[in-house]
Amino acid sequence: MIVRKLFLSLGLVVSGMGIAQAQHAIWAAKVVAVSSQKAEGKEAFSPEKVLGEPNALPLGQINNDAWIPKKEGSNEFIEVRFGKSLIAKQVTVVENFNPGSVTKIELVDTRGNKHQIYENTSPGPIPEQFRSLQATFAAGTYRTIGVIVTMNTKAVNGVNQIDAIGIADVAEVMVKKEFVAAPPEGGVSFDSSMVNLGPNVNSKYVDTHPVITPDGKTLFFARQNSPQNVGGAKDAQDVWYSTLANAAKKSWNQAKNIGGPINTPGPNGLASVSSDGNSVVLINVYRPDGTLDPKGASISRRSKTGWGMPVKIEIEDFYNDDPEHVDYFLGTSGKVLLMAVARKDGQGEQDIYVSFLQPGGSWSRPKNLGSSVNTKKPEFAPFLAADGKTLYFASEGHGGYGNADIFYSKRLDDTWTNWSKPRNLGASINSPDFDGYFTLAASGEDAYLVSSRKGIDNSRDIFRINLTPQFKPEVVTLVRGRVLDAATQKPVAATIRYENLLTGEEIGVAETSPVDGSYTIVLPSGSHYGYRAEANNYLAESDNLDATDKQKYSEITQDLFLVPFAVGSTIKLNNIFFAQSKYYLRENSYPELLRLVRILRDYPSVEIKLEGHTDNQGDPLLNVKLSLDRVNEVKKYLVSKGIAGTRITTEGFGGSKPIASNDQEETRKLNRRVEFRITKK
Repeated sequence: MIVRKLFLSLGLVVSGMGIAQAQHAIWAAKVVAVSSQKAEGKEAFSPEKVLGEPNALPLGQINNDAWIPKKEGSNEFIEVRFGKSLIAKQVTVVENFNPGSVTKIELVDTRGNKHQIYENTSPGPIPEQFRSLQATFAAGTYRTIGVIVTMNTKAVNGVNQIDAIGIADVAEVMVKKEFVAAPPEGGVSFDSSMVNLGPNVNSKYVDTHPVITPDGKTLFFARQNSPQNVGGAKDAQDVWYSTLANAAKKSWNQAKNIGGPINTPGPNGLASVSSDGNSVVLINVYRPDGTLDPKGASISRRSKTGWGMPVKIEIEDFYNDDPEHVDYFLGTSGKVLLMAVARKDGQGEQDIYVSFLQPGGSWSRPKNLGSSVNTKKPEFAPFLAADGKTLYFASEGHGGYGNADIFYSKRLDDTWTNWSKPRNLGASINSPDFDGYFTLAASGEDAYLVSSRKGIDNSRDIFRINLTPQFKPEVVTLVRGRVLDAATQKPVAATIRYENLLTGEEIGVAETSPVDGSYTIVLPSGSHYGYRAEANNYLAESDNLDATDKQKYSEITQDLFLVPFAVGSTIKLNNIFFAQSKYYLRENSYPELLRLVRILRDYPSVEIKLEGHTDNQGDPLLNVKLSLDRVNEVKKYLVSKGIAGTRITTEGFGGSKPIASNDQEETRKLNRRVEFRITKK
């Protein structure tokens, strides 16, 4: 994290992939099923090669980065999923070589239902050597999360290749015949858009490497050689912070030195902060005697009295051949750690890598992001936006306007090696002076960076830039609240876990504040999420947020409750979903039900009573029947997972036990619920 004397830029490049400027145009992110394959994994011609944007340059050639079915057959298929859902109006299948074998295209909605939108009853060779098969159709009432492409490869002689599969919510062409990189365009005017954060943050000393919390309310940064550093004016660098004073005026309170144990007489640097603001990643390893080891990173966690002693981050097979140059970034999910280091398996010099959080708290072996991001020259200063997909980074190897420019790239799938072509963010912010270290709040509105221009006493200062829409990452929702004991209403120290209810995948983890039990998590748009608190001797009442169609950044407040694990305790199963006025379970109920299965397996003597409730709309007798049918369906699911039916009783109460007003739908929906009560422990 040592500051470089580089020329970094921030602007815009028009897409070099010929992608239509749709509100949403997305490419496949995951292969879930395939009929056959010539190769596996990352090998040439494997099914995973259909993921992300088209690879062939130009289209029309046999390419290693496209899928080839292993055998010829009349019913070859590949099924893919996307990173988010949308109301589709088109599907594009890039048949990179020997087109004409596609017989059917089906959409998969968020409930798992299939919708056929294309059929070809006479597959066979066509005059074109390649094509982008574009199927357009009227928008349905469902949201598309996947696509199934079926082929009759026997009908076309020779090799068949599919390079990419995409969907969009408009009918414009997603892919042109040639991929031609457009020249950089001017972005926003640098001098008119950059705002110095003022003397409460900046000083006559070098103020650098800003790190903003996702909620945009706390700014951490480094100050060099200040007499107020822990080691005085000879102290190379200390961590400082400032809090937002006035959101409307975007003004900041007087900056403060964060103090010990984070700051020592040595060079201290804060690399990133967790989404909840309760953990910070620091450069260097802190030895017991207070000295620093540059061969690694540390994490400090907030306590009731301040920041805790930094603890080494354990990363499998970690080394850095250039310890003077290193950067780290902890993703808002708390489960991915980016780093810019020099390793023998890299593309050259400093590369960007990713490690993943392991069950025991350590981190996996660093994985190179691949040649789309990394070059033979240094790539550094990674910043992953709150959407978990948009990567901003500095590069000396991708070309541009100065010694190094800032680029951004989109993660296209879950391999973390498949990225869109990095795009230069433009010339208008670049200058002969130093401009660098880009950081962005979850809202995507304001970015912060360091520049030498117009700094106090000509020093490097921290500036704010208000981003225009083309610069922003994808929309997210920030959820905050407190974790409370349901019986006493007092704060509880807990871990927050959140998951994609469509897939059951846990996507993030956070901790509550040790001071007041508050939490903050960030949820990208495009999915339905469940989240819950976990603490010893408690059972969780989960909550959920449907962000499948969120178009704007928003913040919501939602307290989470923990129920003491005791006989008589009643727990609401908030993440169980039924079709309207029906009793069969929707698929996004399964993660919640599987947690209940685990509880019953872990505590084999526990017995429960499932209780169903409705609102007061409609026939009371039918409501009683519906509520009973629903809890019986839940019991049926639990029994199917091996739980003895004798441990579970059921009762339906209809609308006789409301917990909220039935006058308005906003409160009436709270009465439609399933609960379980512990009857024996």
